[in-house]
Amino acid sequence: MSSRQANRPTVRRRDPDASRARILAAATAEFAAKGLGEARVDEIAARAGINKRMLYHYFGNKEKLFQAALEEVYETICVSGQTLELETMSPREGLDTLVDFVWNYYLTNPQSIALLNTENLHKARHLRKSKRVKALLPPFESTIRELLRRGEAAKVFRPSLDPVELYVTIVGLVYYYLSNSATLSVAFGRDLRTPDRLAGWRQHAREVVTRYVCTRPDDPGASPAH
Repeated sequence: MSSRQANRPTVRRRDPDASRARILAAATAEFAAKGLGEARVDEIAARAGINKRMLYHYFGNKEKLFQAALEEVYETICVSGQTLELETMSPREGLDTLVDFVWNYYLTNPQSIALLNTENLHKARHLRKSKRVKALLPPFESTIRELLRRGEAAKVFRPSLDPVELYVTIVGLVYYYLSNSATLSVAFGRDLRTPDRLAGWRQHAREVVTRYVCTRPDDPGASPAH
């Protein structure tokens, strides 16, 4: 190697995808901790290890960055939901798998709960603008619809169940418990976040959904808890 080559400064190539991912991760943490109003672009840029100019280049402003972080929540849910392979399972097993999926997602992604709480405070104004989310939801809804269709055809699910109503029922059981566990624990004098109580509520959610959906919820042919 020549001395000229040896002394040549190293050029760091920008990876736009990696930069964007770092910004979104930092933004999610900041918005989850402080909400939209109190979150600071300076802090997000510092967390991401980039300058504010780059952040604005990728996302435009704080409102659009919040929308992008919110879209990531929906993309994770919808895309992950498409990988469950419910079509390879019996209807009862697929139903339990769907409940477990929603439970595990929100249990392991508390920042998503915080972002959704913030968006609800803002009357879903960012979500309303999102073409990305509107494109993500129909395939996920179709996956649940097909599970219900197979269960109805096999006469193990009640007829004419709505996939959106089923999903909202599952999310309601999961989301409320996890998002309000701190206040409920204090109010009722019991820690709702112990491993035993978390496992118990997961099974409770399964049983409630089974009794809502199935024609014979106590049929021993149901998939076992795991």
